[in-house]
Amino acid sequence: MAVRIGVRNLGRYREILAVFTRHGFGWLWAELGLTGLLPLGQRWSRPTQDGASAQAVHLRQAFEELGATFVKLGQVLSTRSDLLPPEYIAELSKLQDAVPPVPYAQVVEVLQEELGREAQELFAELDPEPLAAASIGQVHAARLPNGEPVVVKVQRPGVAEAIEQDLAILLDLARLITEHTGFGRDYDVLALAQEFAFNLRCELNYVREGENAERFRRMFQGDPDVCIPRIHWPYTTERVLVMQRVTGIKITDLEGLAQAGLDRRRLAANFVRLMLEEMFVHGFFHADPHPGNLYVLEDGRIGLIDFGMIGRLDESLQEGLSRLFLAVAKGHSDRVLDEMLFLGMLRGKVNSQALRRDLDHMIACYAHRSAQEIAASNLFAELMALARRHRLRMPADLVLMARAMAISEGIGLQLDPDFQFVPFSTPYLEQYWLHRHSPLRVGEKVVDGMVEMTEFGLSFPRRFTRLVTLLEQGELGGQIELRGMEHTLDRVQRMVHQLSASVLVGALIVGLSQFMHMVAPEGFLQEYAGRFFGFLFVIAIVLGFWLLISIVRSR
Repeated sequence: MAVRIGVRNLGRYREILAVFTRHGFGWLWAELGLTGLLPLGQRWSRPTQDGASAQAVHLRQAFEELGATFVKLGQVLSTRSDLLPPEYIAELSKLQDAVPPVPYAQVVEVLQEELGREAQELFAELDPEPLAAASIGQVHAARLPNGEPVVVKVQRPGVAEAIEQDLAILLDLARLITEHTGFGRDYDVLALAQEFAFNLRCELNYVREGENAERFRRMFQGDPDVCIPRIHWPYTTERVLVMQRVTGIKITDLEGLAQAGLDRRRLAANFVRLMLEEMFVHGFFHADPHPGNLYVLEDGRIGLIDFGMIGRLDESLQEGLSRLFLAVAKGHSDRVLDEMLFLGMLRGKVNSQALRRDLDHMIACYAHRSAQEIAASNLFAELMALARRHRLRMPADLVLMARAMAISEGIGLQLDPDFQFVPFSTPYLEQYWLHRHSPLRVGEKVVDGMVEMTEFGLSFPRRFTRLVTLLEQGELGGQIELRGMEHTLDRVQRMVHQLSASVLVGALIVGLSQFMHMVAPEGFLQEYAGRFFGFLFVIAIVLGFWLLISIVRSR
């Protein structure tokens, strides 16, 4: 199998493969034909016999050992309960994006490179001790010359280049996994890796994060219960982000909220409302609303920070989700299947009969429960387990939305133990549905459809003439794609190579044994000829054993 790697990536390639092999995942490289890149002592590794929990621990440790890119990858995978079993999700959720801080001198150097001035000219104060340090950047408290308190987010020197190198290797490995494993084809691992690479590159660009924050400010402009920090664009570049400092009480600090005299029931309702409006009104939501990114200000407003991870729900996906939830609520498994097909979940080999049976069972479990008895997190967990069991392809933004809603429910329950997510959210979903299907919106869609049909009708004669011309010239053809044949052809090719090598090794052994008897030079050459032929004979035996081992390992 040919592996396309650059010479400058070879060392890192070997390091990545060696780390995963040391943690018991060398069987994957053997299946992909990459063992030649490993040190000789690691090439004969076997699949680990540990339980799933121990394997999950090893996977987390491997990600931590390999640094920023793989820590981010592990954090993303910890949100994909539709792909990984619960023990892996639980273990990868422990990944902390915290590393020793960059020396202050390097922070000052980055600021000068990006903004063209010394730090003391840019800020009246800049705290040398960071507020937080992560694998991509770190945050310092500062004051602008006018005295306004801000936070300065500075990217680590060289991290972008290191991540680009790792992403190139990850994409190459994802391509091989997609082409040569059933799991890779079922879940389109290459597409998942490409999406991860796109999102991580966006996270490296602090201008994008600033634009996300500005969009949130516009979305909630005038909302008395929300505070979104303001971006200071003259101080912001791709590697430096300066924004208004939001200080307050962490939203899960119940004792601090009580001491401040804040109404926790009201905070729970406002926070969940905020998340629902992000998703179903604006289709643009904070995909990482963990307590570390949420503060409650003195006046009771909820402050959001860190806009690097964002989810998007376009109108089509929003409507599909609404219909899916309604179908689940009404117990219509056939309609649920239709909406899954519409959302692109049913691709590849899916046993529709078994899926419908599982859906019927899940719906029956919720059919006799009231809205007050249903926990959204449990419902989403069952849907993700169903997706994993039947190898459904869940849209990434849908998974992020489910995770964000589950986190919202958890925080709501921490603030108010009597909070009921499903009854609270139902009016918002109904309002969204009515808004989307109001006579005005339906009329707009009808007008848009008529305009599109008119444009198509006007262009149809030209398109039909072009089609007939291509048909007359014999240039109109089709292409048939046989999916999955690459893996089969590759295995056949390896079998042919092994068969050819077997014939050659066998012929070499037999030929040498015959030649040693036929040729027996007299005199002083006899001793050296015997050593020479004996040496060749040993090499042939070694090659034979190597070939036997390779045949056994390839099954």
